[in-house]
Amino acid sequence: MSFVKRNTVLSSRPGRAVPGAKQPDVEKQPPPPGVRPSPLDGRPTTSTGTASLDQLLAGHSGLPLGTCILVEEQGTTDFSGILLRYYAAEGLVQGHQVHLVGYPPQWRRNLPGLAEPDKKSKSEQPPPAQEEKMKIAWRYEALGNSAASGNSPRGDANQPTFCHSFDLVKRLEPAVCKGSLHPTPSTGPPMFDARPQSTNTSPLKAIIKHLQTKLESSPPTDIHRVVIPSLLLPELYAPQSSLPSEVLQFLHALRALLRRYSTQLTAIITLQTSLYPRSSGLVRWMELLCDGVLELIPLPATPGAAPPSTSSEKTDQAQGLLKVHTLPIYHEKGGGGAETSSFRETLSFSLSATKGLNIKPYSLPPMEEEEKKEKSPASTVKDGIDF
Repeated sequence: MSFVKRNTVLSSRPGRAVPGAKQPDVEKQPPPPGVRPSPLDGRPTTSTGTASLDQLLAGHSGLPLGTCILVEEQGTTDFSGILLRYYAAEGLVQGHQVHLVGYPPQWRRNLPGLAEPDKKSKSEQPPPAQEEKMKIAWRYEALGNSAASGNSPRGDANQPTFCHSFDLVKRLEPAVCKGSLHPTPSTGPPMFDARPQSTNTSPLKAIIKHLQTKLESSPPTDIHRVVIPSLLLPELYAPQSSLPSEVLQFLHALRALLRRYSTQLTAIITLQTSLYPRSSGLVRWMELLCDGVLELIPLPATPGAAPPSTSSEKTDQAQGLLKVHTLPIYHEKGGGGAETSSFRETLSFSLSATKGLNIKPYSLPPMEEEEKKEKSPASTVKDGIDF
């Protein structure tokens, strides 16, 4: 027999919602500039400055905050360096804090400028009808920012641009930059650096301290980007920096900062595999400490070939192959590309001054011998004979 009266509300636990009670209205703060939620799980993502690379990153349509990518490159080309320039230029235009490692502040002069929007393509395309517009969720509506979309993303015209298009011929003007570039302490050997350096302190540890002080002093709404071009290059780093104890401790500390400031910090690192091949144990450990690993393999140039023209057919030719070794994993279902097998295909990349770095599936061009056989004179004579 119960001694509790009917139709009476029992005392609820502290913090437990009472049914029928009005919940206080929580104001949703808008995301920082250059940041939007991922379509997979809603985590904040930012653009790498390359639209095709954003689409490749596990369907998140951008680089998730709190992660880093290691870009390896074979040979003597600098495609990975151009990829970093797009990444830094995108951050400066969006108003982010960009931290440069290894290079002096003059590196900013090589950043590409904003490309002018293509007025012809916009005027030729008819406006879409309202009846035929697909009704989808609000967070999926503006995710059509492909390389062909140019400077204006799909969706609402009033929405700020997530990924800008840049022109390698132009230079980034200071009036367009809303963010700032912070050079880190020098990592060069004493013979190339005139500033006095103490032999006891490691240059890589000084970089971690510099990043930590900048992150602690900045407000939580600021977005930071770490740009590390040509890691362990002998011209930029002292000989002691290439020791496994120094490099692995640096990547461990950088990974700790990424996890601590998971809503503010991203990083992209480039490495020359001609100096440090993937078969070495050091590079394998470096790959394990990074969330994603990509490899650029430039195709050998044919000797005596004519220079590439400005036509679209020539600029779309593959200049190298792209291998995706690992992508970030966020939950038990994968989240790093396990849902789709697009990254398992053979990918290629091509670089254009106006279109930037375009990543697409690799396909062999048609053979010229088959085309000549089709246009042979014997076939034309047989077609003209009447029986």
